[in-house]
Amino acid sequence: MVVGLGNPGTRYANTPHNVGFRVADELSRRWDLPKPKKKFNAELAEGRTGPGGPRVALIKPQTFMNDAGRSVGPARGSYRVDLDHVLVVHDEIDLPFGDIRVRLGGGLAGHNGLRSIKAHLHDDDFVRVRIGVGKPPSKEQGAHHVLKKVSKAERALLDQVVSAAADAVEVILTEGPTEAMDRYNGWTPPA
Repeated sequence: MVVGLGNPGTRYANTPHNVGFRVADELSRRWDLPKPKKKFNAELAEGRTGPGGPRVALIKPQTFMNDAGRSVGPARGSYRVDLDHVLVVHDEIDLPFGDIRVRLGGGLAGHNGLRSIKAHLHDDDFVRVRIGVGKPPSKEQGAHHVLKKVSKAERALLDQVVSAAADAVEVILTEGPTEAMDRYNGWTPPA
């Protein structure tokens, strides 16, 4: 089960907070998944990652970021997947813009979407692909920082980052999180 985090609606489409949605869209395109259906308060696409590849449920919660667990919890219950087969792709203000880190479990770093998922899964030992969006100038500006539109230069960089994050997800699915950590932790966008 692959979950891309973001906020629904065109207002948030080109914001750092929606980078998880962008990765989910890239994976759906790569895997040629069918048009998503509405289920679990989410957009849900199901299929295989390719001929003979693993079956996946690709989920974009439509509950807004802070309530993402309302989608992820019921979806996990329905699919009956182990916690280590739940993979969440999300933005991370504690990483420089464009950096990628793969992690299994760990703290929530103040991310309300992850907090909601943990509350609904009753654990935080799920796999994460964290995409750096950089620190805001101050804690008070955190929401504005992740909800502002990205510039043209940042958008071009983000296209590369989204592609690399989608690659990391594919490595997790085929070779496991440890291999993805070895390959992608420390990945930074090309200069």
